[in-house]
Amino acid sequence: MSSSSKAWDGARIGAWFVGAVGTLLVVGGLTWFVAVRTRPPGVDVVRAKLRASNLAEVRGEVLKLSTTYEEVDKSHGIWRIPVAQAVELSLRLWQDPAAARSNLLSRVDKATAKVPEKPSEYE
Repeated sequence: MSSSSKAWDGARIGAWFVGAVGTLLVVGGLTWFVAVRTRPPGVDVVRAKLRASNLAEVRGEVLKLSTTYEEVDKSHGIWRIPVAQAVELSLRLWQDPAAARSNLLSRVDKATAKVPEKPSEYE
């Protein structure tokens, strides 16, 4: 081998090295840029207090709904009862599965019954 081919090999290796390092720097820079640009805004004190108050409001509403009685649908006679009482009632009713199933189906029919349409004056 001649000395010029050795120099050419060294230059070629150097070019590959510079190209690889340059490519890694470009990809790293783009990654950093995308990470900075897509980062969600931080949660400041005001936003944290708002979120805490919203959570407390939702938990209070859930507690109220799961521990109180309320008439849900007056026309069908549907009531909401506390969860603990609903579980106790279900356990008691399902001692006889056949009767409980027929009772459940009749309550579903009652709850989903549609009001009959007013007949046309021409019928």
